[in-house]
Amino acid sequence: MDRRSFLVAGFVATPLAALLAACGSKGDWPEGMQEIKWDRDTCVRCSMVISDRRFAAEMRGGPKNIVFKFDDIGCAVFWLRDKAASYPWMAEPATRLWVADVNNRGNVLRWHDAHKAQYFGKTSPMGYNYGAVALPQAGSTDFQDMRQHVLAKGK
Repeated sequence: MDRRSFLVAGFVATPLAALLAACGSKGDWPEGMQEIKWDRDTCVRCSMVISDRRFAAEMRGGPKNIVFKFDDIGCAVFWLRDKAASYPWMAEPATRLWVADVNNRGNVLRWHDAHKAQYFGKTSPMGYNYGAVALPQAGSTDFQDMRQHVLAKGK
């Protein structure tokens, strides 16, 4: 391959490679979920930067589709309890609460309905120590049991 052919091939391949890389870099965001800007967005409860893709959570709802982002499902549990009077729409069935799959790696992201997910003990950013998966596993628990344990532990 001569120099000219090499340069032409490079000019053609570079934009194509960049386009393909951009397509897969955002992850798989469920419909209605706002993208989390990793290492920039902060948890609405504790103000910690959301960095760990295995434990993040997001809530969206109300008449204005307000979005709240969390670095740990435990922060979401306390937020739901503490802000229920300020945001009565949080108890409505239309309100969405997503939780990241604890097995997320890199840019491949899976999200679950937090109320339907299963939880098991896993060291998490804020020390509530629950990770979410889609299906029951040995030792896993549902949202209500996880919620009771988190609230009993306190923070």
